[in-house]
Amino acid sequence: MADRKPPTARGAATWDRILAAATAEFAEHGFSGARIERITSTARTNKAQLYGYFGTKDELFDAVLAASFRQITDLATIDANDLPDWAVRLYDEYLARPDIIRLATWSRLERSPRGHLSAEAERQDQEKLAAIAAAQEAGAVVPGEPFDVMAMVIGMSMAWSPVSNVYAAHSGEDPAEHRRRREFLREAVRRAVTP
Repeated sequence: MADRKPPTARGAATWDRILAAATAEFAEHGFSGARIERITSTARTNKAQLYGYFGTKDELFDAVLAASFRQITDLATIDANDLPDWAVRLYDEYLARPDIIRLATWSRLERSPRGHLSAEAERQDQEKLAAIAAAQEAGAVVPGEPFDVMAMVIGMSMAWSPVSNVYAAHSGEDPAEHRRRREFLREAVRRAVTP
């Protein structure tokens, strides 16, 4: 499924509309609650075209999740020599795109209760893990399992995200609050990962 692409430039516009509509639908209602009829209506297309491009509902969800992961990876690329800054950029992406966190949460609840969130996420993690291992080798990051370092930094960056069971930050808050959290996060991650 991951290799499917729209056949034409005109098809690409429909493909993008379906992906955007499906992202919003799955983020709001989860996999089980999402309705293909609402997705096709929002995307101004039909079921035949949606299924022709994406296959099943499962494959559509996988495509949405993969696209969301690629977007956050592209916008908040890892710099293993500056993990505190990476954590802050992740915080900002979660603030700007709470739907990404909601999609991951739905996936964890409904589809992948254990292990990696998805095969795509596991593939995308390889670059991050190699970068962290190289930074560890250079003495810039604490020794240990690179996966654990990555998971901890991501977890810290999500402390105020929509999945927080304490407080979910939002873009409408006072910018000073976000600045304060960013600095606290930056310092906490620096202390956690500096040898």
